[in-house]
Amino acid sequence: MSANPTQLTAEVEYALGVARFMPDQGSWTLDAYLEATDGIRGVEFVDGRLEFLPMASEIHQAIIELFFDLIREAIRRRGEGKARLAGLRVSTGEKRIREPDIVVLLDSKDPRRRNRYWRGADLAVEVVSDDAKDRVRDYETKFQEYAAAGFAEYWIIDYQEDLVLVNRLVGDRYEEAGRYTRGDVAKSVLLEGFEVGVDQLFAEADNVPE
Repeated sequence: MSANPTQLTAEVEYALGVARFMPDQGSWTLDAYLEATDGIRGVEFVDGRLEFLPMASEIHQAIIELFFDLIREAIRRRGEGKARLAGLRVSTGEKRIREPDIVVLLDSKDPRRRNRYWRGADLAVEVVSDDAKDRVRDYETKFQEYAAAGFAEYWIIDYQEDLVLVNRLVGDRYEEAGRYTRGDVAKSVLLEGFEVGVDQLFAEADNVPE
């Protein structure tokens, strides 16, 4: 059933009206961003601008869910630490807030752990989406940003390239600790004993219809 033109016009007018009260791109403050996005996922804050993340595909979600189950179990066995899924906001600088697909603190009492948003992290995971801008964001922008913020380890999971990259922080830059493809077992440097088979990681995603 097609939308009612009158209703559609009213919704557009309402959205435009609300937009008039919003800061211009480049003029957002951290407080304004937090207030506007409380309860909303997929919006990041970068130097006064809002960046809207692409909608996750089923493949993207399947990989995140499996990885999260595995790393959460590893943390449970370790007896310390916290892992959280996308939607939790994490500061990567004075004027930057990101939403990593998975984020980890090894100490549950770490002062960076806060309810509204974390002030940093030890390990972050990004699953690369199909969107070209997202590939640049994960491979370049966040690669530099997470390093500058002191995230000790950064995983990039790229289903399209059958690739898992584990990067570890050395000084203020990442060095590649492992490059893994199908048949390999990807291993964490930071979280001792944590490893995941690349075949296992991509298996469920392989069964998602195009």
